[in-house]
Amino acid sequence: MYITINKTNFFHNLDIIAQKTKSKDKIALVLKDNAYGHGLKLIAQLAKEYGITKAVVQTQEEANIILDYFDYILVLADSITHPSHPSIRYTINSLENISNFPKGTKVHLKVDTGMHRNGIMPKELPQAFTLIKQHSLVLEAIFTHHRSADELTSEWFWQNNNFEEIKKTTQHLRKQYNFNPLIFHKDNSASLFRTHDFNEDFARVGIAAYGCLELPKALCNTPLLKPVLALYAQKIATRTLPKGSRIGYGGKGILTKNTTITTYDIGYGDGFFRSLSHKYITPEGIKIIGRISMDNSSFISDKDELLIFNDANGIAKQISTIGYEVLTNLKQNIKRKVIENI
Repeated sequence: MYITINKTNFFHNLDIIAQKTKSKDKIALVLKDNAYGHGLKLIAQLAKEYGITKAVVQTQEEANIILDYFDYILVLADSITHPSHPSIRYTINSLENISNFPKGTKVHLKVDTGMHRNGIMPKELPQAFTLIKQHSLVLEAIFTHHRSADELTSEWFWQNNNFEEIKKTTQHLRKQYNFNPLIFHKDNSASLFRTHDFNEDFARVGIAAYGCLELPKALCNTPLLKPVLALYAQKIATRTLPKGSRIGYGGKGILTKNTTITTYDIGYGDGFFRSLSHKYITPEGIKIIGRISMDNSSFISDKDELLIFNDANGIAKQISTIGYEVLTNLKQNIKRKVIENI
């Protein structure tokens, strides 16, 4: 079992994103959760090769792994107890969060413009600025997050308008507290591709870079992004069994004729969803047979190697989920290797 990471497709996607942001320097690549299952360090290496200088992660641990690859790293949901590396910035997600950072920490203040998940409320801005000043933190940026940028509603416009008001308020507060000029960011992948004239300081781009962005056609013409990750399984054993043989746990896979089947080294313990049992068909048209085990799955095939999927969105539709979950469910210990199109 192994995963391929298609460098050609990855760079193709970054080219499209850079056209939207008008500069590679305005791409902040989201690398949280093992780079959406693609491999944190591996994707960091490729991103640096392409020319990406900014990254977004969830934790300090993730930031430490990629320090050698980026000049600017934003941590979304972690705090520190001692001064950190100068390349790392941290997110203030609540007023209580402010006291968690030591003096001199570079911070981005997240403001809740309607998602109601993390971030301070707009009415709390004066108090936030006061506390940031009292704790001697270095406020660099104000940002927010969209809740419905990938859905056909007016909420995207509503949150954008809210953020414009936040900008005005914070500019006044910045001058009042004698802070340095602030930068602003609000766009994730979906929001970026809905924007006709991007003018933020950078965009936090995740799923689009990995080629799995999905938007309703009525919202915009989704760019021709290409999936980067493909999952392959390798043969454990092959056998030819007579009609009526029952395959796997519970014997639920019943052969309707004499059939050659092969067991492959992929199971739900690796991130291949058990709910795909009995119904999954690979991109090459090969059918699964029986229940998916923790470390094994059987297919009607005699191939030595099997492409399990090369588009997370395709497999996601079969189990009523999203590509994000399929990708981040893949275990970190699966070997990942870079390939290029010829």
